[in-house]
Order: sequence, then structure tokens, then C-alpha cells
Amino acid sequence: MTKRNQNTPASGSIIFAYLVVYIVWGSTFFFIEKALRSFSPFVLGSIRFIIAGSLLMGYCYLKGYKLFSRTAVRDALFVGFLLLFVDMAAIIWAEQYISSAIVTIIAAATAIWFVLFDKPKWKENFSSLPTVLGVVFGFLGVFMLFAEQLFAPQDSADDNHIKVTAMFVLIGGTIAWTVGSLIAKYGREKRAQQMQKRGEEDLHVMVKTAWQMACAGIAFTLVAAVNGEYARFEIDKVLLEDWGGIIYLATMGSILAFGSYIWLLQHRPATEVSTHAYINPIVALLLAHYFTDHQVTALQIGGLAIVLGSVLLMNWKLYKNNKNGKLYKRAKRIKRLRELAPQSSIPRIMELSNFNQRHEKKKALRKEKNNPSA
Repeated sequence: MTKRNQNTPASGSIIFAYLVVYIVWGSTFFFIEKALRSFSPFVLGSIRFIIAGSLLMGYCYLKGYKLFSRTAVRDALFVGFLLLFVDMAAIIWAEQYISSAIVTIIAAATAIWFVLFDKPKWKENFSSLPTVLGVVFGFLGVFMLFAEQLFAPQDSADDNHIKVTAMFVLIGGTIAWTVGSLIAKYGREKRAQQMQKRGEEDLHVMVKTAWQMACAGIAFTLVAAVNGEYARFEIDKVLLEDWGGIIYLATMGSILAFGSYIWLLQHRPATEVSTHAYINPIVALLLAHYFTDHQVTALQIGGLAIVLGSVLLMNWKLYKNNKNGKLYKRAKRIKRLRELAPQSSIPRIMELSNFNQRHEKKKALRKEKNNPSA
């Protein structure tokens, strides 16, 4: 019996991490909606991220990670402001007026903005028919959700107006998430060069995340203090289950789910990990249907299907070129040949398969030698 590589995590750990990313992240939209019964939007964000940031920073301290580097902290604060404050503030504020199911569908459509705003990849993206079709279908799905909120017969004109406003605010938040992510992506090399010149050591990803959460917590707290939310906050009127909800959001949503996501990216292909974008909205839709008063309509389900289909099309090239996908296709092809071929030809098929694998490895090595900077 062959021994498992010590660097390869157990399958049980991988399955658990995927369940956390799929289910916990999908459920956070539901728990935000529930917690808004007792907490105003910016007080909720303030408490959530102060708890999460403090716990994560404490964990990093106990692990012995370096906690401060001027360049790394500055960048983490900026990215944290866009990703965890602007985007999350939009989500929390919007959930006062629209269902968590609709919020998570709009959040899934963030892939549209990545295609539109990633200028260095415009030529690649817009020369791909699946990607262009994905963008078109994504806008169609979002339009369907807007139309439902705008023309909902059971609501007054004022209610419809505030719901549509909430959806525009939510889209603004997803754009902020996209911009922050792209800044972090394309500024990584420049920051590394700056830190090298200054002799600074980069920080662990968890430390950066703790600083991002700290930034979001401080920003939420300042807004809640200025707009009077903390002045109106009555701690004795908070329901016990809503305290449980906010603890769940801080620990399970902000720490465990994100930690599992980062861990999976280190051990599994990014295209595989990104499948959470298809599962999270389904989890949120089911929770909204069974545990809230919001009605899940056929139009919402249709919008979800179109948005998820558009995300699949926009990521089609990544999935098509995924190494695991190629290996799976090769294995299926060999299996088909073995079933069709005479028994005596099977060794020859296996020989050809091994030759093909060796050829692919040599090709990759030659490419690496010719492009050392890649």
C-alpha cells in the first residue's frame, strides 16, 4: 500500500472545507437578514468585524506571525475598506428592504464586473464568445430581478422605489468589491518591489485579512457613531438569537469560511474552489424560502438560473483549460478505447497514454525554460 504524501491533506479535510465554504458562506446572507431585527446596519457591521478582526489578529499573534509592515498594512487597509466595508455595507443596508435570496443572486453576478473592468484582459475576454454571451446573460438575469422589484403588484410605489434603490446600492457594492480585488491583483508585484527596496518583510495572508477586518470594523463604527445608530442602539432589546446570529457571522462567516477558502486555494485548483459561486446562491435561496417571510418566485429562480449560467460561460475558458479537467477527459478517452479495443491492444493503448503524459511534461518544461518570467 502506498503512503499518502504528507503535504497532501486528507480527503475528509478537503470535503469539510468545501462544505464550510459552500454552506456557511451561502448562509451568511440569511443570518444578516435575521440579525437586522435587533441591529441597525452599521452597528451590525461594526460588532461583526470588530469581533472577527480581534479574534483573527489574536490567532495570528499566538501563531507568531509578524503583525506589522507599513506597506502591507497600508494596502490591506485600502483593500479592506473597499471589500469588507463598502461592499458589506451595501449588502447589509440592502437586506433591510430586499430578500437575502435576491442579494446573493446579485452578488453572484459580480463576475460581470470583473470582465468589464479588467482592462488588461479585455482583448482576451471580448474575443471569447462564451465570455461575451456570459456577460449578456448576466445582465439579463439581473434585469429580471430589477423588473420584479419594480413591478411587484403587492407593494406600493414607494416600496418598489426603495427596493430598486437598494438593488442599485447593492450593485455599487459589488463594483467596489471588483475594483478592490483588481487593485490587489495588479498591485501585488509593485508592492513586492516597494517592500524589497525598503527591506520590509511581507505579512501572512491571515494577518492581512485581520487588518482588513479591523479597517471594516473601525469604518462601520465611525459611521454608526456619526449617523446616530449607536446613540439609538438599545443593547437590552437585542434578541438572544440575534446575538447568536452576529457571533455566527463573525466566527463562522468571517473567520472559518474565509480561512477554509484560503486553505482550499493552497491545496485545490482555483477553478474548482470557485464553484462556491454556484452553490452559495442556492443555499441562500433555500434558507429564504423555508425560514423567512419572503416569497421565492418563479422569476427569481429563473433569474438565478440565468445568472449562474452566465457565470459558467464567463469562466468557461478557465474550466476548459483546467489541468484536472484535461486529465479527466484523457482518462475517459482511454477507458473508451479499452472498451472498444481487443484485449491484446490494451498494453499498446496504455503505452500511448504514458507517452502522451511524458510529452505533456516535456512540453511544459520547454515552455518554462523559454519563459522564465512566467
